Amino acid sequence: MPEELSGLVELVYNLRWSWQGAVRDVFRRLDSRLWEACGHNPVAMLGQIDQDRLDTVRKDAGFMAQFRRVHAELKEYLGKGGWWSERHGEAGHPLIAYFCAEFGLTDCIPIYSGGLGVLASDHLKSASELGVPLVGVGMLYQQGYFRQRLNVDGWQLELFPRNDFHNMPVREVTRPGSDEPVIVEVDFPGRKVKARIWVVRVGRVALYLLDSNVAENSPEDRQITAQLYGGDQETRICQEILLGIGGVRALAALGIQPEVYHMNEGHSAFMALERVRMLMAEGGHSFQTAREAVMASTVFTTHTPVPAGNDAFEPWLIERYFSEYWGQLSLSKEEFLTLGRQEANNGDEPMSLTVLALRLSGHRNAVSQLHGTVSRKLWSGVWPGLPVQEVPITHVTNGVHTGSWISHDLADLYDRYLGPDWQEQPTSERVWEAVEQVPDTELWRTHERRRERLVAFARRRLREQLARRGASATELSAADEVLDPEALTIGFSRRFAAYKRANLILHDIERLARLLNNPERPAQIIYSGKAHPRDNPGKDLIRQIVHIARRPEFSRNIVFLEDYEMNIARYLVQGVDVWLNTPLRPMEASGTSGMKVASNGGLNVSVLDGWWNEGYSSDVGWAIGSGESYEDLDYQNTVESQALYDLLEKEVVPAFYDRGPDGLPRAWMAKMKAAMRKLAPFFNTNRMVRDYCERFYIPAMQRWQQLIREGMASARSLAEWKQRMRGQFTQVRVEGVQDNMDGAASVGAPVRVEAAVFLGPVSPQDVSVQLYYGQLDADGQLQLGEALDMALLGGADPDGRAHYGADMPCERSGLAGYTVRILPRHEAMPDGREMGLIRWA
Repeated sequence: MPEELSGLVELVYNLRWSWQGAVRDVFRRLDSRLWEACGHNPVAMLGQIDQDRLDTVRKDAGFMAQFRRVHAELKEYLGKGGWWSERHGEAGHPLIAYFCAEFGLTDCIPIYSGGLGVLASDHLKSASELGVPLVGVGMLYQQGYFRQRLNVDGWQLELFPRNDFHNMPVREVTRPGSDEPVIVEVDFPGRKVKARIWVVRVGRVALYLLDSNVAENSPEDRQITAQLYGGDQETRICQEILLGIGGVRALAALGIQPEVYHMNEGHSAFMALERVRMLMAEGGHSFQTAREAVMASTVFTTHTPVPAGNDAFEPWLIERYFSEYWGQLSLSKEEFLTLGRQEANNGDEPMSLTVLALRLSGHRNAVSQLHGTVSRKLWSGVWPGLPVQEVPITHVTNGVHTGSWISHDLADLYDRYLGPDWQEQPTSERVWEAVEQVPDTELWRTHERRRERLVAFARRRLREQLARRGASATELSAADEVLDPEALTIGFSRRFAAYKRANLILHDIERLARLLNNPERPAQIIYSGKAHPRDNPGKDLIRQIVHIARRPEFSRNIVFLEDYEMNIARYLVQGVDVWLNTPLRPMEASGTSGMKVASNGGLNVSVLDGWWNEGYSSDVGWAIGSGESYEDLDYQNTVESQALYDLLEKEVVPAFYDRGPDGLPRAWMAKMKAAMRKLAPFFNTNRMVRDYCERFYIPAMQRWQQLIREGMASARSLAEWKQRMRGQFTQVRVEGVQDNMDGAASVGAPVRVEAAVFLGPVSPQDVSVQLYYGQLDADGQLQLGEALDMALLGGADPDGRAHYGADMPCERSGLAGYTVRILPRHEAMPDGREMGLIRWA
């Protein structure tokens, strides 16, 4: 490497290039052919580039000026603060550890399977932009997720090529001043498993990845990090032990001491147990004391709205891997297993990592408003006795990292009309209002270029996949003519699972054929996506689509692109006119692909599920149905497929082809601009990460600091109080309730309610007595109520009896009801519901 170009090494090993087009332009200018041949991997490219080319560009004044500019920008970026330092001051070290099983950073680090990994990576990128003192923890998989190939019949086959870490933008972590790798050890049955650590620089954020493929391990243990989501249950538990327990030990080995830990999905739930064990070992604390400190400083995000999608392990498997570990926590086998069970007394219930994470975290959230409702119902058994709507799981709606997904063409347009603030302040509604200033002609021409580029890309990929299958010359030639660069283009790309209903639009083949083959208003569909290797129904969906695409009436307007990955995703979200999403409501937790389309000016046609339930309005896209749900799935599919056809035929297609004298679809473009203006400022990860910081990270940090002071005196006091309350609360009861209402009350006139309660040995200061009131449903039940603290009337009697009173607001006419309940209360416990102790009148 010529000395003048030494800064290239710094550029390629910091993934800021993945969202900075100016840096990627330098790589393309260095050798555009090699950049494409290496799969957009700048490390591999530098390893293969001709020495003569390096000698040439160092003498090229234009190239050197461009290179020096982007290198200086990287140095400036790394040296400045950000939103966090402005709001919360400088942090000398990472304060938040973010654990996830997968990260979809960029095409050339294929250790992701889909939305979860891409979201996790967008989280890191936004944390970098905001200057949040965060560090990521994950695993570096030797084979990553599988590569997809389709056989002649359209059936999915899985390939597992090996990743060459030394030709990827990752670096092995070594001890200071030596080449000796940093190694962590994790106890497994009868042996210790070792893992080395790799680091990826994501702007200002470091992501540390564990790798068990080291010579000291047995061949079996070297395979622990072989495949993402591969293998059987035993492989999964090994991976999750390594991620959770090994991840905590890796941070300790690196001298990193975060104050807040974030579990993104339940895969890393064992991390909380390891933190408890370390506090017990280092400070001699009890399990309950250490647990209080760990809970207070742990954030858990759940992503999966169905029980089957959450990892759970049978008791025999837990015993195999944790029979020695639970003794280090001073727990019995049953106490340990109960931490991961909704029903504490059900000895047959598996140990769920989601339940474990819920029990060991102080902040819990779903990933959209609707998903929050689903999650509270799904996991209500963890807090028995609470009304479902009060289950302490809130929501933070997902977003996307705008800079990573906007096309180069549109970014240039934004730079001209929105200014640099669209990247620096992507959550500003004021900034996005300027979209209205973009001339319709420029916006439409930009969008047409991207659609043309998508069609050219799809033809090229289709030809390549046909050639791999041994297609004839005639078939290969036909691939060059599929799709129309000017036709309405619909994209459907995501994981192929039955509930996502990729075949909903194929429900009425004859009607679809008329829609797509209208000579005056043609339309076309591009599919892409993978099914899990063990999901045969998902694979059969792919096969069905491939067979339909081969029929003469669809051979030019339905295409399936195999091996869905980030590069295909970028072409699709940037080039389609319509993004189609047809999940079975409410099984889509959030979905983020539609958000990427919206910020690129594409329009969504979707079931009102996940994020679209919040994002939809009639001026930004279309909704399939109104959120109805039917017990008969076949009937549901019929109703919603017909609603989809009606939308496409009567609204979507006409709006796209309704052109003025200048050839512009004005009504369509009004929706494009509305989608960008309204959706982009909210559905992005900068807003999302700020929400996590302000609602979870900062409060968790404050509670951690409060509980660990003076040798964890506050944590110990709280633990002892909870233990005492669990023993005494069984005696607490409501003995009587009365009001001053004679059968009816007037709106606006409060009703006085008083309750006699028996507290026994429990002090009045240790409980909250609450009036719970609201409207009654058709069955006379109080389903959705509000809680109001009741005041203690005088002191408690010597025998433990006390009286409480409150004025119940009467704000609406109709049938209303109330009851009284008692919850534990402690100044160091923000939410009395977290203990799961409650007494109702």
